[in-house]
Amino acid sequence: MLVKSRRSVSAMLLGVGRRSVDNFRDTMQIARKRFAARPARYPNILWSVWVLVWVLLTAAAFVRLDTPAGMLRDQWSPGFVRLADFFTQFGLGGWYLIPSALLLVAANLTDWRSLSRRSLMLAYNWTCLAFLVLGAVGLSGLTVNVLKYAIGRARPMYFNQFGVLSLHPFAFDARFAGFPSGHATTMGAVFGVALLLFPRRWYVALAITACIASTRIFVGAHYPSDTVAGFGLGCAFALACGLVFARLGFIFRPMPSGLPVRKKTFWLIGPANKAA
Repeated sequence: MLVKSRRSVSAMLLGVGRRSVDNFRDTMQIARKRFAARPARYPNILWSVWVLVWVLLTAAAFVRLDTPAGMLRDQWSPGFVRLADFFTQFGLGGWYLIPSALLLVAANLTDWRSLSRRSLMLAYNWTCLAFLVLGAVGLSGLTVNVLKYAIGRARPMYFNQFGVLSLHPFAFDARFAGFPSGHATTMGAVFGVALLLFPRRWYVALAITACIASTRIFVGAHYPSDTVAGFGLGCAFALACGLVFARLGFIFRPMPSGLPVRKKTFWLIGPANKAA
């Protein structure tokens, strides 16, 4: 009896493993076919203007705000700092990367062929969203970690010792990993994803993500220019991922100009016509 039980478990695990490999292979084939069939045509977006605005805002924050922030870093009320320290935790990439990765694992182990049409569409949409979040938050996170250690800017908690602009490139020391802010980059990526999915509520997403990003200033971890630079970087990665997804027909449909538009078939709870 025990031998039969072990054999059944082994057979089940083997079947799940084969299904996982088949699902992964099918996903890669779909992506390759769409890349091959759809030319690399992207909408006309004035990237140079947005980059210039981003650079100017970062420079303005550096000139006008960084020195006052360094001088005030120990003068915030303890209660306010504790509140900022609580909310700053939501800028950690793990809040967004781990659920997305788990979603993809679950989707990879699912027998898609046994699902109903509605369940299949629901699983497909959640899988696409997980890929979008992983791409936006993950890629921007990797980039910002390379940049911050390559630049090596001292954090504001060492303002009295190093000043507002002390660079130690490739020191690989957390004290010199201030620019750009990793938390702010994550929040910028989250804002970019929200902007693509809910463009009419962009101001709500901006208010929430900008407030969380700004907590890095009040806890003494970053200067204002660090947060502005990181936020813009994360947002840019999210929008770039959205453009690639639109080209492939995932979540969005491409537009001649401007940002891609969410498809009507993209819903996470129920069909759009029922939700409306």
